[in-house]
Amino acid sequence: MDKKAGFNLGYLMFALLAILFLRSLWTQGESVQTLPYSTFEQYLRDGKVDSVTVGDQLITGHLKVPAPGGQTSVVAAIVEPAMAQRLAQFDVPYSRTFEPTWLRDLASWVLPTALFFGLWYFLGRKFAAGMGAGGLVGIGKSKAKVYMEKQTGVTFDDVAGVDEAKAELQEIVEFLKNPKEHGRLGARIPKGVLLMGPTGTGKTLLARAVAGEAGVAFFSISGSEFIEMFVGVGAARMRDLFEQARANAPAIIFIDELDALGKARGAFPVAGGHDEREQTLNQMLVELDGFDPSVGVVLLAATNRPEILDPALLRAGRFDRQVLVDRPDRKGRLAILRVHVKKIKAAADLDLDQVAAITVGLAGADLANVVNEAALCATRRRAESVTLSDFTQAIERIVAGIEKKNRMLTPKERQVVAYHEMGHALTALALPGADAVHKVSIIPHGIGALGYTLQRPSEDRSLVSRSELMNKIAVLLGGRAAEKLVFDELSTGASDDIAKATDIARDMVMRYGMDEGLGYVAYAENAPRFLDVAGATTYRGGDASPETAQKIDAAVRGIVHDAFETAIALLRDNRATLDRCAQALLDKETLDEAEILGLTADLRRTA
Repeated sequence: MDKKAGFNLGYLMFALLAILFLRSLWTQGESVQTLPYSTFEQYLRDGKVDSVTVGDQLITGHLKVPAPGGQTSVVAAIVEPAMAQRLAQFDVPYSRTFEPTWLRDLASWVLPTALFFGLWYFLGRKFAAGMGAGGLVGIGKSKAKVYMEKQTGVTFDDVAGVDEAKAELQEIVEFLKNPKEHGRLGARIPKGVLLMGPTGTGKTLLARAVAGEAGVAFFSISGSEFIEMFVGVGAARMRDLFEQARANAPAIIFIDELDALGKARGAFPVAGGHDEREQTLNQMLVELDGFDPSVGVVLLAATNRPEILDPALLRAGRFDRQVLVDRPDRKGRLAILRVHVKKIKAAADLDLDQVAAITVGLAGADLANVVNEAALCATRRRAESVTLSDFTQAIERIVAGIEKKNRMLTPKERQVVAYHEMGHALTALALPGADAVHKVSIIPHGIGALGYTLQRPSEDRSLVSRSELMNKIAVLLGGRAAEKLVFDELSTGASDDIAKATDIARDMVMRYGMDEGLGYVAYAENAPRFLDVAGATTYRGGDASPETAQKIDAAVRGIVHDAFETAIALLRDNRATLDRCAQALLDKETLDEAEILGLTADLRRTA
């Protein structure tokens, strides 16, 4: 049967039933007359009623002879006998009326029901929102935020210090703008582009800049937002995300923190079940295989842990292009600083190249924080503009922490700290290739630092030799060596220095193969590529025998001991300079680079 015909027949049946119901009501009204109760009793006394039917509230009498109006029955509301007897003596008509209670009865049913369902709906929405489901209807909907070109507000001009990465992504932008021109020789746009690099280097900013340059829809979502407590929600959300992107093509999908979603399947069985995450990952692989790149949908993703991603993600045809977004070099840092300095009121004579020189190793986010802290420092001292000294103070604040001038040290402690810090500084000045000393202070900083020696490398380094690592360990142990030389006793102040020196020595032996006795063999797992995690290097116990483990420990102790002897010999040869510098530090509490160089003009340096 045709759906339309069935629909019309249903309407016809409903109309017939309604007509019959209305006719029955009309017929009943025509054949029944409503009377006052007093008149009904008079009919009874006059013998006009043939039979009586008594209900709960109404009494019906069937007439012997139809009334002049043609009614065959009369009906009246029942009045209680006692009340009827009292009213009958007054010879007036009397009847009973019933107040309508249907509204009250309806409210007594509807209001509790509505309250129950309203409370259920409200609590259900709250629970769904807390679980990220967005309600039962939207449980599989994507939570991706759509940014159009005018909303991203980011272009390649806002991204500095990563020129190589911008050049790689520029091709994606050109393809999205003019797909026919770039596909004239049969080339296709990469389906996926993976942005890899340390935290804070601008991966998310680059993705938004690509969308801003191309002027296309930008879908942004974090990898963790796909994972829910309900199995299958992540896969449904992934399907919905790609459907939205195809509907708004050309478009860019950006998944931040891809490692939360794309971790290698079965790589971490001790962590529990991964059914939901693996289903979501499988769905993403299917979507990558299924969509046609010619429609103009590109998947961008960012991660700082590419080593744990599933190999199926990284194969050709899925993430075709992998772009490294690394920490900037000196030129890149200068470009980043210029971008951020536009937002503050900087002094006319501010030399950003000097700031770039002392910020080696900092990423774009770190440099943005340095600029902001420098502006705050200038604001605190009520200056008209931000100067180089404000940037220096900001770097010190980030590296060493906030000054704790209210932390009182005893005269003995101040003396120990002064010799300790000058031990670091003089060892660094005396050893070749050591990082330059910019400032020494005995003002407590941060959580536990009673003083600090600020060193920053003067140039970017990619390779470090064994002798340079030995010198670095010697500088770390210079504070302990000064304490040993001057006071002939040891304190707890060198605990952090010893831990760092031991880590470097262990890496030299176990990762870099720098011990001739053990040979050029690695005995440690590689640290994560882009995560600066303390203690990330792990010892592979199964790869070394107990005898080899003893040799490793002996080699580490030997390296640390040799570096300590180097430091204490340097300080012994420069004892007078050490005493002079320590006294100056006690007097001034802080010495800058120029003052340190003036006090160490006669320092004996190692060739």
